[in-house]
Amino acid sequence: MTHRNGGDLLVAVLKELGIDTVFGIVSVHNLPLVEAVDRELRFVPVRHEATAVNAADGWGRARGTLGCALTSTGTGAGNAAGSLVEALASGTSVLHVTGQVDSRHLGSGRGFIHETKDQLGMLAAVSAYAATVPDTASAGRLLREAAAAALAVPGGPASVEWPIDLQYAVQQDVRGERAAPAEGPGPDPDALAGARELLAGARHPLIWAGGGANRARGELLALLEATGAGLITSNSGRGAVPEDHPQVIGNFATTPPVRALLADADALLTVGTHFRSNETSDYDLRLPAAHVQIDVDAAALGRVYPARHALHGDAARVLPSLTAAAVPAAADWSARVRSVREEVRAALREGIGPQAAICEALAAALPRGAVVARDVTIASSTWGNRLLPIHDPRANVFPRGGGIGQGLGMGIGAALARPDAPTVVIAGDGGLAVHLGELLTLAQERPPLLLLVFNDGGYGVLRNTQDRYSDRRAGVDLHTPDFGRLAAACGLPYARVAAEADAEGVIREALASGGPTLVEVDLAALGPMKNPFTPPVKIPTAEGGPR
Repeated sequence: MTHRNGGDLLVAVLKELGIDTVFGIVSVHNLPLVEAVDRELRFVPVRHEATAVNAADGWGRARGTLGCALTSTGTGAGNAAGSLVEALASGTSVLHVTGQVDSRHLGSGRGFIHETKDQLGMLAAVSAYAATVPDTASAGRLLREAAAAALAVPGGPASVEWPIDLQYAVQQDVRGERAAPAEGPGPDPDALAGARELLAGARHPLIWAGGGANRARGELLALLEATGAGLITSNSGRGAVPEDHPQVIGNFATTPPVRALLADADALLTVGTHFRSNETSDYDLRLPAAHVQIDVDAAALGRVYPARHALHGDAARVLPSLTAAAVPAAADWSARVRSVREEVRAALREGIGPQAAICEALAAALPRGAVVARDVTIASSTWGNRLLPIHDPRANVFPRGGGIGQGLGMGIGAALARPDAPTVVIAGDGGLAVHLGELLTLAQERPPLLLLVFNDGGYGVLRNTQDRYSDRRAGVDLHTPDFGRLAAACGLPYARVAAEADAEGVIREALASGGPTLVEVDLAALGPMKNPFTPPVKIPTAEGGPR
């Protein structure tokens, strides 16, 4: 098939992939692509290339599919790199198409406008797949190849750089026969038999679900209910089983009651989790020796914790075999699981003090399955990542790599992916300032999005860390804008929560508006948490601990 230019070809490929919205910044080095997308699909002009990737990432997560970002050459592609790191760390599916200088100047180093040294090498370092379009007959194949790589397990971003002269040229879309999808790996039969035998004798079982369990939700639920086991999750595994299920303990692995459960468990099955440092108390968390680990990534098996039975395979294929062998847990164990579930939630609710009113107001007002996008801030790291219930993995949008400032872009993408329900973004004033210009994107696109800005005048996580471990603060106290005036300047509705009694009414009204609203949570007025949050990282001091 022949297309008038690269933009028309890109649109055709995106339509094949079911993508109707693209995020990006227009440039002289992607103009044919942006013009075609804007004419045929929806082009969202964000204010920074990093946000283009974050928004495409959030759009894809909320739909459970692939998102698309368009950026420019050189600095533009470099600006996107940090957000590509996030998608790579999370294994989320993003198709990133960036421009490149004229093919005749590529690699010449002559200083052509927007040229950078080895742009492809930079993209390869932060992508699961990276390629350069070499001619007009290859672009369609490379775009489809990139999309397939991004959608493959374990996933990640795929980047395609496209010289501008080839974008303007007539495209020959040469399509060969599609290869049949390769069958995924299967576990070693002896390891599977050992895992089945272990679960058949377990009376005190636990399951730990990570992001890999999101592709096996029905199979995981069947095993959970067949065994009566308790389900711990990583942050990425939240919603694999709805969190109102009585056996879901949730993202509380490092709390004392769950540590005690782990110590008494006679079998632990972990599904698609990489045991990140912030979810294992910097790897101090102890797991049972009777550990069965399922992961489609062979390198993950036994990498952090030893696995007695390491099962290399897709969880959806492996779990039914384990369910067939499993037996019900002891009744007192299942009762203890339910008790621990309530205990850890009550303790956290008590520890966050007045912010519990905000969490409860959100839980009461949000429709089931609504997206909650969480930037890296104290509210997210304490109750947003644990206490605010998640019932669907597509609602669980957050920067898994831990980079600050990405939440609003992800939330904008998610809100445009699912416009029939409101999206909530939880951000701090420090994180929001990283991409403050995206308030203009929010005002321009007007999705149904509640932006909750927790204002403590700086980087609260690091401030608490310095207050605990150091004699002085450095770099954490920041000038903060008047958010009411800022919202007005951007054309956004504004409200303020300054007391617990404000939370329910303000949140309900904002969610009912059908558009964007900036709600400032004035933490100085609201009052402190009972237990100040510090991250689970080791900070060496002269005394060997907090001062």
